Amino acid sequence: MSIFKPARVYEGVSSISFDDLDSLNIKGIILDIDNTLIDMYKNIPESIKEWVNKAKEKGYKLIVLSNTNRRHKIELIKEVFGVTCLTFAMKPFKRGFLKACKELELNPNEVCMVGDQLFTDVIGANRANVVPIYVKPINKKEYWYTAWKRNIERSILKHYGY
Repeated sequence: MSIFKPARVYEGVSSISFDDLDSLNIKGIILDIDNTLIDMYKNIPESIKEWVNKAKEKGYKLIVLSNTNRRHKIELIKEVFGVTCLTFAMKPFKRGFLKACKELELNPNEVCMVGDQLFTDVIGANRANVVPIYVKPINKKEYWYTAWKRNIERSILKHYGY
């Protein structure tokens, strides 16, 4: 399997199938922040809040893993979702992913990474043997350092038939 290839691709977090997660033997979920849970204006779609609450109800262990150092975003995520947040993750290096698995007390193959970027979330998850799930960004408005990579990501996803 290529390091760029996600195991699954979804329109967004709220469209991820719990039956699909169960079929992959997923017990824990690592979530990205930027443009996965929250847009750059700090908006969190209600459907994502509902999905996260349902995931908790179903017994999945959840944790957030982000490269961000923006305290206000981290505090907002902790407040809204009530989950542990690991920051300065240095994705795509596998250290942050393995730390998240350790926090969840699960083996990497029992955990999925849900994120909107191939070059951080998917590559890092693959390197750490975590199941990579790619979701489309929740908003087209992005930081410049992410936006320039989107055309490359689209080409890679198309190559894999997504």
